[in-house]
Formats: sequence, C-alpha cells, structure tokens
Amino acid sequence: MDDDKKVPGILIAAPGSGSGKTLITCALLQILKRHGYKPASFKCGPDYIDPMFHKRVLGVPSRNLDVFLSGEEGVRKCLVNGTARADIAVIEGVMGLFDGISATSSAGSSYDISNIADIPIILVVNAKGMSKSVIPLIMGFVDYAKGKIKGVILNNISPMLAEKLKEDIYEETGLTVIGHLASIKDVNFESRHLGLVMPGEMPDVLEKIDRTADELEKSLDLEKLLEIAGKAQIRKQKENNPETRIDSKVSDAVRIGIAMDEAFCFYYEDNLDFLRKLGAELVPFSPIKGERIPKVSGLILGGGYPELHISELSENKSMLESIKTAAEGEMPILAECGGFLYLQDTVSDMDGNKYGMAHVFDGHAFMTIKLQHFGYVNVTAKSSNPYLKIGENVKGHEFHYYDTTDNGDVCDIKKPVGDRCWTGYKIKDNVFGGFAHLYYPSCPEFIKRFLDLAQKK
Repeated sequence: MDDDKKVPGILIAAPGSGSGKTLITCALLQILKRHGYKPASFKCGPDYIDPMFHKRVLGVPSRNLDVFLSGEEGVRKCLVNGTARADIAVIEGVMGLFDGISATSSAGSSYDISNIADIPIILVVNAKGMSKSVIPLIMGFVDYAKGKIKGVILNNISPMLAEKLKEDIYEETGLTVIGHLASIKDVNFESRHLGLVMPGEMPDVLEKIDRTADELEKSLDLEKLLEIAGKAQIRKQKENNPETRIDSKVSDAVRIGIAMDEAFCFYYEDNLDFLRKLGAELVPFSPIKGERIPKVSGLILGGGYPELHISELSENKSMLESIKTAAEGEMPILAECGGFLYLQDTVSDMDGNKYGMAHVFDGHAFMTIKLQHFGYVNVTAKSSNPYLKIGENVKGHEFHYYDTTDNGDVCDIKKPVGDRCWTGYKIKDNVFGGFAHLYYPSCPEFIKRFLDLAQKK
C-alpha cells in the first residue's frame, strides 16, 4: 500500500445547535452510498445518539473524535483506524463551529478538530427567516475560521431563494453553495431531555433520511463536495498497523457481558474496541428482555434511558436477582450513569412513581428539574478500590438529570476548567459505579485491572 495515500474527508459544522447537522450528515452518507462510496462516519465530542443515526445509515459503528478524552494524537488515530475500510470520511460537528470545552476557548470544538486532523469544513447554515442576511453570517464565520471553511449548505430555504443567493454568496465570501435543502414536511428528529430521540424509537427513521437525501441530491454539487473532501489529510492505515495492536492483553480471552438494549445503549466505540484489543469477548444482553445475565466473568452496565423503561426493568425479577447474585459473588461490575441507577435499591420514574431495582447499592434514584452535572470531568481516586489506585485519574463526561440519595465518595470529580469539583462513585466488593461516562483508553490500567479480576472468576 502507498505510504502517502490519504483518505478524503469533510467536517459538517454549523453556526450553532439546531441547524440540521445530523439530518444533513445522514443524508450525505446516504447519497455517497448511492454513488458507490464506502463512507466512514464520526462525531465530534462525547455524543452517543448522533452516531446511532450514522450507524442506521451505514450499518457500521460511528466513532467519536474527542480532544479532551483522547488527546490530539488520539483524534488522528481514531480517524486512521475508523477509515481502514472506507474511501471517504464524513464527520459531524458538535454545537456551533467554535464551541469548545469552555465558554472562552475553542479547544475541543469542531474547528479545533478540523485543524488537528486537517479536514476541510462544510458549513450548514439554517437560513430560515433570512435572505440577504445569510451572507454576513457566512462571511463572519469564513473570516474567523481562517480559510478552513470550503463550502456551504443552506438549510430550510426555498430552492428559488437559494438559487438567487448562490452567486452573491460566492462573490462576497468566496464559498460555493454546494447544496440547499427546503424544509420537508414531517421530516425532523425529535428531542428530549438528553438530546435527540434515539433512532430505534423512530420506525420511519430511514424513510426520513431517504426523503432528505432525495431532496438534497437535487441541488448537491457532488463533484465539488468530493473536490473539497480531497483536501483532507487523513493517513490511510497500513496493513497490520502496529498502532492497532496492544501488547498487554489478558493472557486468556475473557467473556464480558455488556448491557445493550433500549435502556442501555450509550457506549463509546473506542471503549468497545479497547476491550476487544485487550482480549475481551463482549457478550451483549438485555436487562429488559433477558431472563438472566449470560455466562460471563464480568459485567458492564452503560448509560442510556433506563428512566423510560423503569417498569419493564423492575418487572424483570429474574434478571435483577441474577445481577444481584453476581455482585454478591464478587463478579467485577462497572456501572455508569444509567447502569448506576439500575443498581440502586429503588428508582422513581419521571412522574415520581417508585420501582424496585437491583439492590446492589443502598440508595434511591430520582428525576430532578435541572441538569445535575454537565460536561467533561476528571475522575480521580481518593480512596482504595480494585480499579484505581489513589491519585490515579480517568477522563469522562457527565450529562444527567437524575440524582441519587448517595452518589458515593470514592473519587474526586473535577471539571477540567475552573475550580468546580465534587465527590462521587461507590464501591461494593468488585462493583464500581457512578455517573460519569468513562473513557477507558485515558487510563488503560483501570480497564486492565477489571479484566484481570474477571479472568480470575
């Protein structure tokens, strides 16, 4: 393979959230598929739900590009590994183009990632309620982005108006309008308290994406889009790339049960890859529908929307008893956010009705009226536990409206910017649970200890 071969790519960004990035990204993925391409998709930041929409279109996982969690080199490696079997990368941005880890910095923003990975930007502009005013908006972003924006897609605009504005936009900003999209009746992705409604809850999601792709393709300058994508500098992965190998595997493969269903579905693909590379065989199971946990030596209970399925989770007594028995037998169990709620004695639904849960941790979980914690965190052990030595740190992200009567005090949890900090995480035998969604590669020893304990079971 040519060592200098590069994979083309584009980053779909916008002036702000709600501009239509996810729908247009999915439509572009569909259009590229129709034309015989094999796209790989990515999402800037720690989002779980948008990658689910990408996966619905492509049938393969979408990955997160996150500067805080993985560092700059981690972003580049993720792109290289994620495009190993692809011929073009499509990256969906996060929030507004320059919105980063803090309100005063663009670090970790879509713009930051475009610079780190040397990826050209396509700006999606929600033109609803605008005509000529869209030009200074675009011009401001073009000037501030210092040449990184290479094209524009106008969203929520009539075809007639878009065609009239294209020439003026090019003359004033130097950018080509590579496509435009009118508002399509009954085509939108609904939201709830943690973000978009998940694609599995939308039986017509692929139909909506198809309809959007049909409309966008009518105006899309695919040749120009591919020309822009060709300016990317994603290195093509070599065969048997040593970067993809990890030497410190567990000596024998170990089976790890991983909760995956409508209630538990928030997982970083990097975490799953890391587990596999360390020698874990991941065994999915459903706490909603399964009778008991599978024959495994360890469990991971991820985040998701258990609050929407509390009745079904509570009624599945055999599964709850199976998990409680595993915990009492000192099986290593990692639980984060939704998984942490599941291990409580009781959980209230969003209407305040109380249900019994796994009775692993003493406590009650309940819905609050505002976000309890939101954003990136450093989780540092302050007391001894099987997974983190005192002072060891693992990076993560929190985003939850639920709280519990006892969040634990095993770890200090601190925002990466500013002085805000609190305590959290509980340990009971080999069960480790808290609210943060942890990024395993940021502290490899954390997950290696988990697998080592599992291997001994």
